[in-house]
Amino acid sequence: MPDTNKLSRRRFLKATGGAATAAALAGCTGGGDGEETTTDDGTGGDDTTEQQTTAEDSGQELSGSVFNRILSGTITTMDPVSATDTSSGIVIQQVFDCLMSYPDGLPTVENELAADYTVSDDFTTYTFQLEDATYHDGSKVKASDFAYAWERLASSENSRRAYFILDSIGVKHETDSEDSYKPGTLSIEAPSETELVVTLDEPFHSTLEMLAYTSFAAVPEGIVGDVGDYDGEMEYTEFASKNPIGSGPFEFNFWEKGTAAAVTKYDDYYGEVAKVDNVRWQVIEDDTARYNYAMNENADYFGLPTAQYDPGKVQVESTDEFGREIGTYGPLRNGKTANYVGVPTLSIFYVGFNMNKVPKPVRQAFAYVLNQDQMVEEVFKGRGSPAYVFTPPTIYPGGAQAANDKIESDYPYGVAETNIQKAKEVMEEAGYGPDNKFEVQWTQYNSDTWEEMAKILRDQLASAHVNMKIQKADFSTLLERGRNGQLEAYTLGWIADWPAPDNFLQLLNPPQTDTSKQGPISYVNWTADNGDAYQKATDAYQEVVNNPAPTDDAQQTRNDAYVAIEEANWEDVAMLNIYNRKDETFWYDSVDIEPFGGMGPSRQKLNKVQLNR
Repeated sequence: MPDTNKLSRRRFLKATGGAATAAALAGCTGGGDGEETTTDDGTGGDDTTEQQTTAEDSGQELSGSVFNRILSGTITTMDPVSATDTSSGIVIQQVFDCLMSYPDGLPTVENELAADYTVSDDFTTYTFQLEDATYHDGSKVKASDFAYAWERLASSENSRRAYFILDSIGVKHETDSEDSYKPGTLSIEAPSETELVVTLDEPFHSTLEMLAYTSFAAVPEGIVGDVGDYDGEMEYTEFASKNPIGSGPFEFNFWEKGTAAAVTKYDDYYGEVAKVDNVRWQVIEDDTARYNYAMNENADYFGLPTAQYDPGKVQVESTDEFGREIGTYGPLRNGKTANYVGVPTLSIFYVGFNMNKVPKPVRQAFAYVLNQDQMVEEVFKGRGSPAYVFTPPTIYPGGAQAANDKIESDYPYGVAETNIQKAKEVMEEAGYGPDNKFEVQWTQYNSDTWEEMAKILRDQLASAHVNMKIQKADFSTLLERGRNGQLEAYTLGWIADWPAPDNFLQLLNPPQTDTSKQGPISYVNWTADNGDAYQKATDAYQEVVNNPAPTDDAQQTRNDAYVAIEEANWEDVAMLNIYNRKDETFWYDSVDIEPFGGMGPSRQKLNKVQLNR
């Protein structure tokens, strides 16, 4: 199968029966606390060694006020179409602007570079009027810049998000004899410098939400020569690492790989000019070192690893309409009391099963012994909510109450309980017993917290004729093994790319889980041979694909299909839902910052932050 990053919508839907995916998992994460990252769990760690990383490590001095933060994962690029890790995305969010944005990370889009827009009656043509904005090099933002930037997204060899524009949104385009994208054929027109016209192959209900993703950011036309006939104003490596030019509230200052990065306010920003002169991130991957760095007040805004977190120190003073808990935390190790926000982000953390290697009775035994409520409270210290459906409750059809009602009435494995006897029975019915135990390999990210959960499951399953062995791997190794079909049971998470159930449930579209094909979106290998509900899940996701329009009728059809996919997953246990994460951040009184929303802290622009020192 050709690279899905270059496939046309028509060919990929024909091949898989669902919306396309990328070789690099878009919302995939190993877990996290504080500033999220797709390469770090942020939990566990011990307090036996102290690894200091000081602000001077970068060798860079900044003039004026500095808002100091921490990144728990390494930045890889400053190119919006190449970035797939959250650490890069956090910095890119400040440098580049899109047509739309999520204000403070709330899951409702607003205009950004789009001053206004109209949509055709058939929901396939979007016409945008642009703001009077300039790039950091002083040049004007023009409609033709978007045509160039989105061509890079679709066809550049540096792009890792081509499926966003060709498949998720489905901008109309031509294909070659192999039904792959023909470069230069996107249906994007720039009738004037300030008007942009985009035509889709068919309606897509989350078009505006997707256009808030930084992969769709404006860049100066011809800035690099990786598409079309452009020679490029600079070498690609210079743009991607030393001199990225965007139109955001901050301009790039420096990035030293593995050490630190900083941005500086752009005085000619068309929107609200930043109130701080600089934002600086120190890259610290070790849990204890991050904690020590924050306790020494080298960071103004930070997360706390679960090993050092005490839920008894949280004082919630208010909960707003978005479910964000706002209050204080303390005392910290340094004696200070920090400000606190806890946000139920659009996320799901789960156990996935390679269904070709782990039979259904074993998967059901896992489901019977797992007590999600217990794990959240005792292992994750209440930093989330127990999950029994794959869709985050706030975007489940009908909302959180509908999700809770469905779970209470229909969840087949017991809510908030461990049923070892039932797990034992289902295994014995399948022929397993004390002298015939099933051996299963559990592979997880390097996290002491997740290992604690794994040990609880291992001990419970031992009484149900399942011998579970625990193995830890770094994030990239875990993903590589998954893509190659080498995992049996594994732990991962998914963070929203756009706030709709299909962004999550695409991971449960059986044809997209086949690890023998290029770029599977999950690694469960759900087939008719290993799942009784395979056809139900496949047909339901096809209903989602066939009804993409932002209309009430199409939405109702999708809602019914979403619920059917959840039911199919319950029946076959392709994925075992664990919890929806509550992102918690802490900051000292010297900082005045708005709480972030359900799309997570990586979507929050920092131009409204104020320092009081």
